[in-house]
Amino acid sequence: MPFKSFTVDSAEHESLRLDVFLAAEIKALTRSRIRKIIDGEGVSVNGIPQKASCRLRPGDRVEIRYSLDKEHGLLPEPIPLNVYHEDAHLIVLEKPAGMVVHPGAGVSHGTLVNALLHRFPEILQVGPEPRPGIVHRLDKETSGIMVAARSNEAYSSLQGQFKNREVDKTYLGLVWGKLAREEGKFDWAIGRHAKHGHRFSVRTKKPRSAETLYSVKRRFREFSLLEIRPVTGRTHQIRVHLAASGHPVVGDTRYGRRRKSNCPRLFLHAVRIALRHPETSARVEFSSPLPPDLENFMNSLAS
Repeated sequence: MPFKSFTVDSAEHESLRLDVFLAAEIKALTRSRIRKIIDGEGVSVNGIPQKASCRLRPGDRVEIRYSLDKEHGLLPEPIPLNVYHEDAHLIVLEKPAGMVVHPGAGVSHGTLVNALLHRFPEILQVGPEPRPGIVHRLDKETSGIMVAARSNEAYSSLQGQFKNREVDKTYLGLVWGKLAREEGKFDWAIGRHAKHGHRFSVRTKKPRSAETLYSVKRRFREFSLLEIRPVTGRTHQIRVHLAASGHPVVGDTRYGRRRKSNCPRLFLHAVRIALRHPETSARVEFSSPLPPDLENFMNSLAS
């Protein structure tokens, strides 16, 4: 159980409410959560439990014991993260293949959110549970560049940019077969499969518009390497569109199950993202190289 101790040592904190002081000092806790801890006598001032409205004085010693797990169901976990950029508002990182972005559907540990909370505990106050800081997602099987919000200002800004399609995302995907055109688009509407609700399909009773742009970067005997730009952000959009076109992503066990290769996993990697910085509004761009396992597989095709 976390324990923290503070000494009120500056005039700016004089007469400050106890709950306000702790909310400023412990970014991982919301003010409402702090009040519950105080009500449960988990906070003391100079060794004596106090109310949330207690006014502090210079020299006061404030101690707090709390548990993130009981309140939030989220535990920070020391999972290594490959962070490309971080500032007061933005976190840019690489999500590895096999990692779920946030808890849900029976998954509560080992997610990107658990890893982020360990390194950036303040994001617990950014956005809703169980997805603090998360403004977009990658499939569990997909690797690549992602951004997360580190402040509520950034969360609002990034959400707006994704909603208004101002964020440019680029993927590299290896697909089966040879596409007839060097570049093009798929614009079939997508929704949950009419019979298999855990899958998405162009055959659906509740279609939602979807658009995916592509260009062929390299051709192999059985495969094509594509640069892919999703204009919309529907769940499994790239995989569904490519499977519907007759060119499923290599290694896709959900939408391309009839075809098998020696590829170690889904060959889909988010290589680039461009957006407006939440604080400066300057256009920024970040990229991630193709991981070694996918690079090695692709090289084996040319040998």
